[in-house]
Amino acid sequence: MWRDRWTDETDTAAFAQRLAGCPAIAHATLALHGDLGAGKTTFVRHLLRALGVRGRIKSPTYAVVEPHSAIDCPVMPAGEPLHIWHFDFYRFTDPREWEEAGFRELFASAGLKLVEWPERAGVFMPTVDLDIHIQPDDMPHPVQPPTHHPLEDDSGVDEARQVCMQARTPTGRLLLDGVAA
Repeated sequence: MWRDRWTDETDTAAFAQRLAGCPAIAHATLALHGDLGAGKTTFVRHLLRALGVRGRIKSPTYAVVEPHSAIDCPVMPAGEPLHIWHFDFYRFTDPREWEEAGFRELFASAGLKLVEWPERAGVFMPTVDLDIHIQPDDMPHPVQPPTHHPLEDDSGVDEARQVCMQARTPTGRLLLDGVAA
């Protein structure tokens, strides 16, 4: 298990950059846990950029899955794309929807799978390599910077995050070791 605190969006981006540099990321399934607004999609956007995804990165909230390809991915052989699927099962009301949507084939294919709200897929969810839990850090901090930061709302309240990662497989362990180094 690994724990960290992201004080602002710069920390989120730096963590995503470290994770993107781990070769095991190319064939991993990451489950993202946290309440609405916890920062899961923000983290995914930073990770996709760090992996080399270009263009608009949309949230899959309504589409359930958004496919991406990274052509210049640092962990892939030159010219070979990394295929990435970003899932958001928030709107699932019955785990059988996972099976009916045909996701079995996507999860069986090579590439990176990023899954928000994995618990909504129930028993149909395949083995996860790494669980990432993101939650707001409500602890008061003695010194508040006077400038507005990207993870602050308009009221100026600090929106730092507590992050906990837990490996579930050898691939997950490689990812943990890579970010902890």
